[in-house]
Amino acid sequence: MEHCDQSQTSDRETLNKTAVLRDFQVSFFAMSRLVSFPWTFLEKELESNKSSDLILDILKQTCLHSLCRKFPPSVRFRRLFLSELIRWEAAGCDPLDELYDALAEVVGAEDTTECYKSYILPGGDAVSLLENVALISEGTTGLVTWEAALYLAEWALDHQQVFTGRTVLELGSGVGLTGVTICRSCSPNRFVFSDCHSSVLHKLRSNVQLNGLTEPTVSVEEMDWTAATEERIKRIGPDVVIAADVVYDPDVVGSLVKLLSKILSCSSAEVFICSTIRNQETYGGFKQQLETAGISHRVMTGAVSHVFPYNRASSIELIQLYT
Repeated sequence: MEHCDQSQTSDRETLNKTAVLRDFQVSFFAMSRLVSFPWTFLEKELESNKSSDLILDILKQTCLHSLCRKFPPSVRFRRLFLSELIRWEAAGCDPLDELYDALAEVVGAEDTTECYKSYILPGGDAVSLLENVALISEGTTGLVTWEAALYLAEWALDHQQVFTGRTVLELGSGVGLTGVTICRSCSPNRFVFSDCHSSVLHKLRSNVQLNGLTEPTVSVEEMDWTAATEERIKRIGPDVVIAADVVYDPDVVGSLVKLLSKILSCSSAEVFICSTIRNQETYGGFKQQLETAGISHRVMTGAVSHVFPYNRASSIELIQLYT
């Protein structure tokens, strides 16, 4: 009986360690805030075992992983992460050469305005995107991944049947996280990414290619919401229309609602809009304009699987539109 208990304890510890290493990896490649990493587990491990094995395992899942060689997070982020690991190592175990070698690689490296973020899918594959370090650059917010895009991607992973075998149009695709996730995991028949800002479109095309997505199954199109016609919508022929974090500026809400009205009147598409509610007045104004245009909505309730790291304290709402 005692041997059985020890075996179960060992299995639990292995399971915990595997989960923690995955947490480190997922958080590292998504460039999450360092405070959100599972440092407590590392602290407890170092209290009971002065070996540097766990730190080496963390290193192998992050800075020494092949994904980091191919699509590295920003130099500054890697520098901060390694400095934090060294702080724990110095306090609790023997020096680890690999740790200082990794730090030496980034100490003299120059910071850039762009970096890669990789979002690990449930099966272990990654969606890797080139993003801007700054939240707002070149006059647009479309060069980084926002929280509603991550939430919508998680919802899509939980509701793959909505997209499988269908034509999907995404409005305001940004750097492409939601769309690439759907293309990689949900087997749509066709996926149309769209945006209007030239620098966003350039980065979006690069990210689509980066993730091995090609025409004719996938296309990237410029779409000005004020100029999109019913003929163009009919040509695309969407079965599903999605958009994430597009309701942030009162000045563009009117043109968005007019486009959504056209989509609903000339197609039978299911339409889903996911928003991080930063300003209640702006979001309320969007819903009011929907109502004025004769568009109803229902809130999609229910939890989503936690796949990607982001701030879940944010107020995020996913709605389905209909007439």
